[in-house]
Amino acid sequence: MASSNTQAYLTKLKTLSDQLVELQRPIRILDAIKWPIEAQERFFAAGGKRLPDIGRDFYERHPLTFDRHKLTEAFRELDREVVRQLGQQDALGRILRDTIDQYRLVLEMLGARGTARFGELSRRLYGSPSDCITGDNKTLLDVGQELCRVFSLPAAAQLAPSSKRQLDATEATAYLSARMDEYFGAGTVNVTLSDNIVSDAAAGGDSLKLNRRSLFTPQDLNVLEVHEGWVHIGTTLNGRAQPWATWLSVGSPRITAIQEGMAVLMETLTFSSFPKRAQRVSDRVVAVDMAERGADFVELFRFFRDRGDSEQDSYRVAQRVFRGGTVTGGSVFTKDISYVKGFVENVGFIRSAIFAGQPEMIPLLYLGKLTLDDIPALQEHLQLGHIVPPRFLPPMFKNLNGLYVWFGFSSSIAGLDNVRVRKHFSRLFGDKKPSSASRAPKQS
Repeated sequence: MASSNTQAYLTKLKTLSDQLVELQRPIRILDAIKWPIEAQERFFAAGGKRLPDIGRDFYERHPLTFDRHKLTEAFRELDREVVRQLGQQDALGRILRDTIDQYRLVLEMLGARGTARFGELSRRLYGSPSDCITGDNKTLLDVGQELCRVFSLPAAAQLAPSSKRQLDATEATAYLSARMDEYFGAGTVNVTLSDNIVSDAAAGGDSLKLNRRSLFTPQDLNVLEVHEGWVHIGTTLNGRAQPWATWLSVGSPRITAIQEGMAVLMETLTFSSFPKRAQRVSDRVVAVDMAERGADFVELFRFFRDRGDSEQDSYRVAQRVFRGGTVTGGSVFTKDISYVKGFVENVGFIRSAIFAGQPEMIPLLYLGKLTLDDIPALQEHLQLGHIVPPRFLPPMFKNLNGLYVWFGFSSSIAGLDNVRVRKHFSRLFGDKKPSSASRAPKQS
């Protein structure tokens, strides 16, 4: 049985955590910066030659649904309360304070929609393509460009083409409802149609919304099942199951890279992904970099369209980058670097846990919404019984044997001289060049 001091500590922790969860409830970053479907219609009606008419005045006509100044002050008071009740040095208290600080920056960023300041704050929250990978001299842009090159090689174009988008949103909803019931239990996750999202799908809490206007392929649904379901919804529900650290159910930007990176990793481990999907994820790093360096919306749209992407896909990648910022370039929403950044960092963490002889730390990635730096403190409190293990875990994280072997082999061959290996095997292939019809567009 917990001592009275321990129980008092846990009670304080839960009270402070619950307050954080409640304060962040009205903050919906993507809702605050989303563009109306009419913006796309006007853009294409103008032949894709005119910048979208979305600037500071647009966001002022669509005010936030809360008083950000009052909310900022409430977060400041909560920060002071964490220090008063838990002290400056408490490990879980520091995570709480880091999260509080993130939300204060988010509120400032949302107050700067349509200005240069928005982009500055986005870089502070999510990072930039020019940032170096943790523990390495390579930048995120270096990695993103290399991935774009790999996923646009002729071999990718020669693979069996993906199915055409022919499943409507109603069919997709029925299929994913059945898949969510199988993974989480009947009725745990609600899959519904929505008219209010711009993307094909969006996960939130214990629900998955599908865009009523979208069409899907079977491959798309496989990706949504593991990306939105197993990872985003799964970690939310695991966080909600925490008896004391209830903030693990909600996510500030500090956890975005780990979340999105784990979702992309899960697509890979389940063989749900496909080259075009992987290329779209990698493209986002290049797109953010171009826009940060001054490319405007039309220039970014044309870059992807002229490379061979559809007008619809080209518009979407540009919209993702420019939402909240300035369509003339320079100030952009940098969240989309998180997919590649998080993938690389999660792979590095898993490999390192294996080589450090601590594979038991790997499933902690699913405790809730967290960063890699949070894991040591969370593991300590897990051993003390203050944190409960994740209930919803993908199969390869429940039984780590296969994951251990997969990462063991991949780590061992990572140091090979790939250029020399490719030269050796090129003799077997006779240096055959693919026909021009099968070549993928070059990646700049």
